Amino acid sequence: MQLELILPIITSLGAVALAYYLFTRKTAQGGKVDIETSEKAQSILLNAKDEAIKIKEKAEIAAREIRNKSLETEKKAERRFDDLYHKIKEVDERDKQVGILIEKWKRKNSQVEEARTEQLKKLEEVAGLPKEEAKRIVMNRVEQDLESDIAKRVKNAEEAIQAEVAVKSKELLVDAMHHASTDYVAEYTITTVKLADPDVKGRIIGKEGRNIKAFEDITGVNVDFENEDEVRLSSFDSVRREVARISLEQLIKDGRIHPARIEEIVRKVNNEMDRVIFEAGTELCQKVGVFNLPKDLVKKLGNFKYRTSYGQNMIQHTLEETKIGVKLAHEVGADVPITKLACLLHDIGKVVTDKEGNHIELAVDYLRRFNIPQAVLTAVAEHHEDKPSSVEGVLVQIADSISGSRPGARYEDYENYIRRMRDLEDAAMAFEGVEKVFAISAGRELRVVVNANVVNDAGAVKLSNDIAKKIEDEQTFPGTVKVIVIRELRATATAS
Repeated sequence: MQLELILPIITSLGAVALAYYLFTRKTAQGGKVDIETSEKAQSILLNAKDEAIKIKEKAEIAAREIRNKSLETEKKAERRFDDLYHKIKEVDERDKQVGILIEKWKRKNSQVEEARTEQLKKLEEVAGLPKEEAKRIVMNRVEQDLESDIAKRVKNAEEAIQAEVAVKSKELLVDAMHHASTDYVAEYTITTVKLADPDVKGRIIGKEGRNIKAFEDITGVNVDFENEDEVRLSSFDSVRREVARISLEQLIKDGRIHPARIEEIVRKVNNEMDRVIFEAGTELCQKVGVFNLPKDLVKKLGNFKYRTSYGQNMIQHTLEETKIGVKLAHEVGADVPITKLACLLHDIGKVVTDKEGNHIELAVDYLRRFNIPQAVLTAVAEHHEDKPSSVEGVLVQIADSISGSRPGARYEDYENYIRRMRDLEDAAMAFEGVEKVFAISAGRELRVVVNANVVNDAGAVKLSNDIAKKIEDEQTFPGTVKVIVIRELRATATAS
């Protein structure tokens, strides 16, 4: 019996005992029991009886509930036993059917063997050949027939598979793109700050250009006042441009623009920018489901927030590519964690600014610092090659191509692009001895053809450095520009 039922019974028994004790004590002392004591005793007894009745009723209700639950449990057990019994019967029946099929197969096999033996005997009698020779002839004939039939079947199967692969591959890629579609807006590489009052320009420039010079030195960006109602900030480093934009907006809002105030505001914005960049990297890792990366690596990924490639924001591109790569890896049975991490880190070299080189080499060198698995490094290193050595590398390459080449993914300002190409060529043409200049690889390489009679070998080396220095000082460009000077000496003679 439960504790809550036992305690009231004990209490009731105690009350009865108390009443009985008072009554007997009074009688034992030879005194008479007064009416008040008698009534109290009777009241206690009645209350105890009532309480006992209630306890009994509760106990009966509890017992009924227990019995009902027990009956329900028994019914469930019976049903489960019945189900199990039926399943055992089904299994037994299937075993019987399997046994019957095996017996039928044995009989058929025996009949075939008997027919084969009979045919060999007849062939041996007709042809007058020994048994082994007749057997060889029959087997050769059967093999020839089967070879022809197998070849036809293989050819038909290959054609069917090729047709199915073409359809399935399209469905697979479309499904992956559908599950990884994201929205983003093309961005420009030059940041502009709108000016509500054109008079603010004078305060930004300062006396004798003191303010603007301090601003450019501290932020590392170039400031241009080409339009009346805006300030253009240009720099290869998109983070610097963002720091400069926020700092300039705060300075304009504050109204106090002088070198000391500029230094103070830029320092505060830089500290805040470090936090924003780290949060952006953390958010990107969480969205793709990659955790426990080193803090410096997460912060480097956060730089994608302020980095674009042909107008495509790097965070959005990486997020989209990783989703596509993971979807493809699940579909083809590749290593999902390797594919996911390689997709996340494949463009990390584009935000490594302390070294020169293409983004693939920079990415691999940078990732080696953090003991990233070799399979991931291989996939990152090969995501622009024709034939990656691993399935994961192929998936990273496919996902990168889908994200970068789908309509609307990247934006290219063709007018500015052409102007930038012409500026690069004009910068080289300004030097003496240059005959032709060709800007190739989207402006990442400059081929300069010089007159061999004007520029010697030593001069070609110096000319390449001078052109590179001029481009670096006068122009804004993404990545690096490789200057190649080509000097060809042609000697011509005529025999008469």
